[in-house]
Amino acid sequence: QVQLRVSGGGLVEAGGSLRLSCAASGRTSSTYAMGWFRQAPGKEREFVATITWSGGRPSVADSVKGRFTVSRDNAKNTVYLQMNSLKPEDTAVYSCAARNEFCLASACHVPIRAYDYWGQGTQVTVSS
Repeated sequence: QVQLRVSGGGLVEAGGSLRLSCAASGRTSSTYAMGWFRQAPGKEREFVATITWSGGRPSVADSVKGRFTVSRDNAKNTVYLQMNSLKPEDTAVYSCAARNEFCLASACHVPIRAYDYWGQGTQVTVSS
């Protein structure tokens, strides 16, 4: 079992920045990759970013490329999502997840069902 604890959401004006953290505990030795996903009201959950746990190879969605950065600190068992130049359309509940199944770094966001463990979501609201 892996437990994930998310922190760092909040309200920010357009153009601002936030950093989300996802602290993992438990059986993290089996974790292959971590992912950030978001879900806006009335929309399906979508991929934001992923990073392989040991190699630290990142991948971000086209919609946030150049604005969001994913990183990890293995010593702290924590994955971060740095979000810059936030837009109102980034407003959503953001969740982190862990998967044990192997994936290519560029394709760790699929399938979502491969993610075995999920943290609680955190609300990110970007005002215009």
